[in-house]
Amino acid sequence: MKEILEILEGNARLTAAEIAVMTGKTEKEVRDAIAGLESSGVILGYRAMVNWDRTEREFVTALIEVRLTPQRDKGFDSIAERIYKYPQVKACHLMSGSYDLSVVVEGSSLKEVAMFVSEKLAVIDGVLSTATHFVLKKYKDGDIMFEGTEKDDREAIVL
Repeated sequence: MKEILEILEGNARLTAAEIAVMTGKTEKEVRDAIAGLESSGVILGYRAMVNWDRTEREFVTALIEVRLTPQRDKGFDSIAERIYKYPQVKACHLMSGSYDLSVVVEGSSLKEVAMFVSEKLAVIDGVLSTATHFVLKKYKDGDIMFEGTEKDDREAIVL
């Protein structure tokens, strides 16, 4: 199972037949294993990693540090759930360190993200403070590198 998961994590477009060759299992064993992993909730979905900078889509991504007061008998979970249900929120993680939640938000502009933070996020009961950091450029996400090392074709000038 672990081997199949690692292969799929690296390239989810591989067929069961290709994975069978890589693992030494039969195609049916691979298909059955994948079906079991999907039905048990181990595999949650399949996604394409898109370099949006190479398209016409304009948007802004922000990482927001959120400090919280945990709720009695619920801890951070109920506040986190309230936050991650917003469609603007692309990721939400409980963190150790100086803040409690890391929230990744996307919007069509800096103003849209700022309005989300001020009108939706900061006003939630239990939210003590936020710190917003805008993503300027994405270099790597998971195992995918967005920009390769570009060859410098300029000639050196030696004096």
